[in-house]
Amino acid sequence: MGSIANLVSLPIRPKSSPARFAPLPLIAMVPAPFPNPSLEPQDLLPEDLEAQVGMAGAVEQRAIERLLDANLDRAREGLRVIEDWCRFGLARPDLVSRTKDFRQRLGRCHQASFKLARHTATDPAAGMAHGAQAERQGAAAVVAANCGRVQEALRVLEEFGRGLPGPLAGEAAAIRYGLYDLEVDVLRAAAGPGWRRELLGQCQLYFVTSPAANLEAVVTAALEAGVRLVQYRAKGDGLAGAAPVAGGPAITDQQRLTDARALRQLCARHGALFLVNDRIDLALAVDADGVHLGQDDLPPAIARRLLGPDRLIGRSTHRLEQLHQAVADGCDYVGVGPVNATPTKPGRDPVGLDYVRQAAATSPIPFFAIGGIDSTSLEEALAAGASRVAVVRAITQAADAGAASAELLARLAQVRLDQPLLERPDQP
Repeated sequence: MGSIANLVSLPIRPKSSPARFAPLPLIAMVPAPFPNPSLEPQDLLPEDLEAQVGMAGAVEQRAIERLLDANLDRAREGLRVIEDWCRFGLARPDLVSRTKDFRQRLGRCHQASFKLARHTATDPAAGMAHGAQAERQGAAAVVAANCGRVQEALRVLEEFGRGLPGPLAGEAAAIRYGLYDLEVDVLRAAAGPGWRRELLGQCQLYFVTSPAANLEAVVTAALEAGVRLVQYRAKGDGLAGAAPVAGGPAITDQQRLTDARALRQLCARHGALFLVNDRIDLALAVDADGVHLGQDDLPPAIARRLLGPDRLIGRSTHRLEQLHQAVADGCDYVGVGPVNATPTKPGRDPVGLDYVRQAAATSPIPFFAIGGIDSTSLEEALAAGASRVAVVRAITQAADAGAASAELLARLAQVRLDQPLLERPDQP
């Protein structure tokens, strides 16, 4: 109905009224569209058009304020659910502190104008529920559902808050990314201390990085393809963020810290394990899931004392005695190699496939065949008894890191973990 009505005078005579009654005038409200559909915008008076635009803008602004208020409430409520579980269920003050910080930052963005726009009586979705809510069994399901709820609300706040003054859009984006990491940490804390070893046991492809200008993009592609075990390795000289160059400036610890922190966050977002090569201090600084040690690095016993009982320790081995020693030292896995000559291990003679066969027959812990393994040489390692492999160049130097990762993962998935070679029906 338009905002203007036509005035029409109509004669009305009651049914029983005598003919002598004169017609009575009546104001009849007959809807008339406004503006007239035959009018073009240029036919309107400037003040009419301005009034219509202003009215529409006010209505839209009111709707956005209601929307922001609802999603701020939703996000803060969901964060409180997570916070209370971290407090009473997990007894983790560090996780409580992180969650509370997110909630309070959002609270500072919750303007009075948003709250004043609230009108639940006219909300068509107020009180609407979904059957999936009744299907949540256990604290982990509740936490996961509320993390998803908060992330969705934050995305709405980010999108609709961009046109408004103040920090809302930026805070929503920052908290959303921070919540990705927090969710993983909360769910892992709920899973207990053995979750890292459980995930390690499921991993068949171990991606070891090397310095590159597009390092984050390569790791992201590998993670999106399904890689769930990544090691940050940055040895030798080279330009920061680039491939090593002989005689070039050394990669600084500040660069290593920046790289490791970024990769750790990527891995957390994808539910992947993140290890650091050699550097226990760097692993602790970025809260990595463990370290990988070479034969010339600190002994595993010292690494365990520094890292605690829950983080992973892996060790490079080149012969069977070293593998047995790694097991005795409490290592969680070993690298077996180098199977083939590789520029990532200059001066190291390849051990060939015999050691892979020995490891397959005797290793009580997961082992990863490593050294010049790619889609071509993978079959030889599998035929020798390996069910897990570690690669560097097969991913870092691939034209498409994601496709290369997916190809390796698909082939490895055909091999059951730790199944004796003779029992593998897929082997030629």
